[in-house]
Amino acid sequence: MGRLLKWIVLAILAGVMLSALVVLSFRWVDPPTSAFMLETRFRATSEGDRTYRTDYEWVNLERISPYAAIAVIASEDQQFPFHTGFDLNSIRESVRASERGKKLRGASTISQQVAKNLFLWNGRSFVRKGIEAWMTVLIELTWPKERILEVYLNIVELGRGVYGMETAARRFYHKPAARLTSSEAAVLAVAAAGEAAWWPPSTRGVSVAPVSASNATAPIPTTRITRATGS
Repeated sequence: MGRLLKWIVLAILAGVMLSALVVLSFRWVDPPTSAFMLETRFRATSEGDRTYRTDYEWVNLERISPYAAIAVIASEDQQFPFHTGFDLNSIRESVRASERGKKLRGASTISQQVAKNLFLWNGRSFVRKGIEAWMTVLIELTWPKERILEVYLNIVELGRGVYGMETAARRFYHKPAARLTSSEAAVLAVAAAGEAAWWPPSTRGVSVAPVSASNATAPIPTTRITRATGS
């Protein structure tokens, strides 16, 4: 029994050290893919969906319009510059709303969403939630806020198989992410927040000029982003 306990402790310590090294490495290494992309690809393949394609192109934060960063923070996580990975007020409000019989609202921060979508699998188990919390702590301890935002803007799903602001900007607006206007960034932030069937944007409270018919060659995205408290 003592030997078994020793091996369990050693395994836990090894897992802690390995996870810390992996997270730390991504402070400087740009992710070639994400766990969410791989899982979605595997699911499409297992279902025999031959039309699915992963469209992902990494760009540095300097090559993404500042409007995009402002829009996703305003939409997803207004306390992002100030919290240390968890928005406790939002979590409390979500729990209270659930206790009153309302639908449980997502309260995960941008940092939590990066932890989940970059490293973890979908699910509602306490084990997955616990690992997500641990990875979020590691990210906040080892990455600057600019890096967290940079990774989020590159791996967030903005349409079926469309990942990141650069890919979405080129797919839906035929321009690089650096040239996104405030209105276009606001529309993509709505998609990042998980609003489905949001086109035309004016129906979701975002006032923008729609893409012209000559440019509307790509399917309009209907999307979701998985959240720590609601998935």
